[in-house]
Amino acid sequence: MQTREEIFITLRDALVELFELDAERVTPQANLYQDLEIDSIDAVDLIDHIKRQTGKKLAAEEFKAVRTVGDVVEAVLQLVNAPASE
Repeated sequence: MQTREEIFITLRDALVELFELDAERVTPQANLYQDLEIDSIDAVDLIDHIKRQTGKKLAAEEFKAVRTVGDVVEAVLQLVNAPASE
């Protein structure tokens, strides 16, 4: 999972699997809370799923800033490309 496209596909598949959404609804512009009806509990599940996929934890504070699927893609892209902290 290195490119925006790969991250988007993985994220879309996760949203479809975890929350039983139609794949057509999951677009980069889709608002997580309004369009996809993701709530705070769902967001925690999504953060956990991202951690399992990337091996890195997306901080809850960082996740609070995201509004759209595209925002999540950007946050994950930064996460996977960040230097490993030692």
